[in-house]
Amino acid sequence: MADRKVIRQEFLTGERALFQGQSLDIYDTIFDAGESPLKESRDVRLYGSMFKWKYPLWYAKQIECHDCTWFDMARAGVWYTEDITVDRAMIEAPKNFRRCRNLVLRDVNLPNAAETLWNCDGVVMEKVSARGDYFAMNTDHIRADHFDLVGNYSFDGCRDVEIRNARMLSKDAFWNTENVTVYDSFITGEYLGWNAKNLTLINCTIESLQGMCYIENLVMQNCKLINTTLAFEYSTVDAMITNRVDSVMNPTSGTIRAQSIGHLILEKDKIDPDKTRIICRE
Repeated sequence: MADRKVIRQEFLTGERALFQGQSLDIYDTIFDAGESPLKESRDVRLYGSMFKWKYPLWYAKQIECHDCTWFDMARAGVWYTEDITVDRAMIEAPKNFRRCRNLVLRDVNLPNAAETLWNCDGVVMEKVSARGDYFAMNTDHIRADHFDLVGNYSFDGCRDVEIRNARMLSKDAFWNTENVTVYDSFITGEYLGWNAKNLTLINCTIESLQGMCYIENLVMQNCKLINTTLAFEYSTVDAMITNRVDSVMNPTSGTIRAQSIGHLILEKDKIDPDKTRIICRE
């Protein structure tokens, strides 16, 4: 095992300040003006350090970041990196985490998460809060718990996703996804889940205009729909809704159970009404 080099309370500038650094323990250090300070680094642990300039961790492997900060100009901060854990972090910079593998985010705040977490594979998120559009586009194998998001077009094109205890204010969430399951969460936003395959919602509260449409194999268990109109259009659906649904429009097939449906639209020239069972308790 290689001896580890310790760096403490440095102020590092210039391009590629620690290029290809290996077996480093970095404490209370600031990376200021100068791109790519830790590009192609290996086996690096950072504690209480700050990134203030662009591209700090590209093509890196075996990275730990504890109590670190990414300032606004540290944009595009972590790309093409494998086996990285980030905990107790404030990440102000946008466009972070692209094409990464085996990424863990714990207790992380992303107040400017526009175009963040794209094209990654193998992501664990715990106590993550994010604000920004197009979060997690085309990322596969996501596990998230206690996740908060304010931002539209989230999780577009993702596969194999499991989310628990989330609060999402997100129009067009989960478009074009495959094998997504959401538990015990609140989601509000228009056009939820369009063009998805195998979308499962369990114990969720949802508010959506034209939500859950154009879905192949939509499953909803013990869900509440509030102010949800024109739902399920051209979807194959197995839904158990605990309250009143304001309106349902042209589901393709399946079963919909609800307390009641305010307005049921079944247009025979567009779908076969006999392929969908509607069961209302009232």
